[in-house]
Amino acid sequence: MKLRGEQLDANLKRSLAPIWLLSGDEPLLTDEAGARIRAAARSQGYDERQSFQSETGFDWKGWMASFDSLSLFSSRRLIELRLPTGKPGIEGGKTLEAWAANPPVDIVLLVTTPKLDKATLATKWVGAMEARGVMVQTAPPPLERLPDWIGERLARHGLKTDRDTLAWLCARVEGNLLAAHQEIEKLALLLPPGQMDSAAVHAAVTDVARYDVADLSDAFIKGDAARYCRVLDGLKAEGEALPLILAFMGNEVRTLYRLAAGLARGERLAALMQTARIWDSRQALVERALHRAGLSSPRGAAGVESPEALRLRRLAWAMRGLSRLDRAAKGLLREDAWDELKQLGLALMNRGKAPAFM
Repeated sequence: MKLRGEQLDANLKRSLAPIWLLSGDEPLLTDEAGARIRAAARSQGYDERQSFQSETGFDWKGWMASFDSLSLFSSRRLIELRLPTGKPGIEGGKTLEAWAANPPVDIVLLVTTPKLDKATLATKWVGAMEARGVMVQTAPPPLERLPDWIGERLARHGLKTDRDTLAWLCARVEGNLLAAHQEIEKLALLLPPGQMDSAAVHAAVTDVARYDVADLSDAFIKGDAARYCRVLDGLKAEGEALPLILAFMGNEVRTLYRLAAGLARGERLAALMQTARIWDSRQALVERALHRAGLSSPRGAAGVESPEALRLRRLAWAMRGLSRLDRAAKGLLREDAWDELKQLGLALMNRGKAPAFM
């Protein structure tokens, strides 16, 4: 059986499956779903809990064998297995298939993974666990539904507010569900149940829209120009070191350049991405970033070029520009490196002109 995260509670009220596969990339949602499964198991007498994590060299045979011979007086147990990569490997996959075919008596198995890609969802071990148990896929609400998500969580504490205040809360937490959860819990402690006054909410909530350099790389690869500018401004205001930011951006641009160079040589993009160790879940985003990088020419370019040649030249231009900005950030050139980094990123996203210094 396959469920969405919001269907879990209703399912747990009906029965407790012997096998659970919980996947998702939002820590708050997966943690909450895992907690509800554990609570349901405890309520049915599964008082003992053991946790394992699959890592390189994990002894799958020994792990499985430890559950094969239980005494008559063994307690009911909840066995948790974390797969940090979502891929148990050939041996691990066969072990999980075997478990699903013949689950040990008086044991509930909870396997937790990141969001599974399409190829992993089609594997035999996933199919076997879904057929014998329940697969729960958690996913954050889309941004347009975030106000409703916050409103529903406030209602659990007996709190209500208007749409404008919900929209303001969404802007403050920047789509960060854990931050939203923390602010909701704070409001529940500080304010009485009922309709919340907008001014009281504003006074109680702090600005939790803090950024790190990875957020900038993420916005750049996704082509989210507005967020790219907002994150860059936030990093500047927080005093983040510009050379570190330039190093992160340099990694992204160099990766795109290597892919573009490989395509220009006639190599397959899928093979190039595998060599570059780009995760399956990110490959479509990187491919779109490559496409955007070749949509317009650098300042001063002339003539007609193929899309492949134009893309390669623009990325080479960007790498030279980042090197120049690094010198400026270290005081070797008199230029506003922050502003010019913003322009460079927007130019590669095809959302603005190249910096004046190029």
